[in-house]
Amino acid sequence: MEKVFSNARIVLENDILHGSVQVRDGLITDISEGVSQTGEDLEGDYLLPGLVELHTDHLETHFSPRAGLKWNAIAAIQAHDTQVAGSGITTVLDCLRMGSGEEGGFARGEMRELANSIETAGREGRLRAEHLLHLRCEVSTSDVVEQFSDFEGDPAVRLVSLMDHAPGQRQFQTMDQYIFYYKIKRGLSDEAFDAFVKRRLEASERYAAPHRDALASHCAEAGIALASHDDATLDHVDESIGHGVRLAEFPTSIAAAEASHKAGLAVLMGAPNVVRGQSHSGNIAASDLARLGVLDVLSSDYVPFSLLHAPFLLADQIETVSLANAIAMVSAMPARTIGLDDRGRIATGLRADLVRVHRESGVPVCRAVWRQGKRVA
Repeated sequence: MEKVFSNARIVLENDILHGSVQVRDGLITDISEGVSQTGEDLEGDYLLPGLVELHTDHLETHFSPRAGLKWNAIAAIQAHDTQVAGSGITTVLDCLRMGSGEEGGFARGEMRELANSIETAGREGRLRAEHLLHLRCEVSTSDVVEQFSDFEGDPAVRLVSLMDHAPGQRQFQTMDQYIFYYKIKRGLSDEAFDAFVKRRLEASERYAAPHRDALASHCAEAGIALASHDDATLDHVDESIGHGVRLAEFPTSIAAAEASHKAGLAVLMGAPNVVRGQSHSGNIAASDLARLGVLDVLSSDYVPFSLLHAPFLLADQIETVSLANAIAMVSAMPARTIGLDDRGRIATGLRADLVRVHRESGVPVCRAVWRQGKRVA
């Protein structure tokens, strides 16, 4: 089946072309300058490559909308998928949490069951976007490797991140941040909080290094892309390089971000950080890294639509970042980082994952989304 999209501002990886795109059998077959006399008139709207999301915790909020409550898995996935696709995301890596601790998490088997439900929903044609998996591994928990083993050999697993949220390091370099997250928000007394911190530090000291090594070794053997998380120091970056990390998620210092980028790691920051103008946890601003030329990938993290909104803001606010450059941060670069070479760009021979966007100023409007040439939103 053939389609032509005409009179569009086509956002290529390094340029914007006013022209037309031809699609046949789910693939892009031609890109031409000028207005075609046939096909669908996009009225000068932007035509973007389908967005590629590497890190979103959004599914968890549908699966467990209240503490201790679990929603019907298929219904939760469909609700999540609807919002994702409506934000222009055609490929999403759903984050599943590995490792349960006293501050939260899921019991052994729950994440495997959720992954099975994602697979079932896709097989039954319920989903608009393509859903793959990102395993977020809390290396300082005792059962992280055990939970991870439930996913060995699963082809949907495309990314694994190594995290340690113990106090006084990485995301929580100061105790002020940790106190807000784990004492004030949870209403802990001084004594309960002190005991909690002690247990977390002891667990990190005991488990983090051996679990980090074991998981990195497995990913290297299985060919799964590996991400670091919240690297703060040059030592953290060196450790990540030694483990074969490809993606530096949410570095918490400019020095770590610059060192990661220089070493060839793709540096990822949150699109909500761009929209808000700051980190929600008080760390570095993503826009500062963009100005320094060391921001490579954006993720929606906890707000799916931010992945479409943030690139336009970066292009508006930073002279050295063009709109084509900013869109590449949510399409070409994330796809390339995890080896999805068949998507992420508007180029002949690639998948016709496309997004029509109208934007004069302010918040962009997602008017239509196609995955492999089929309208999905």
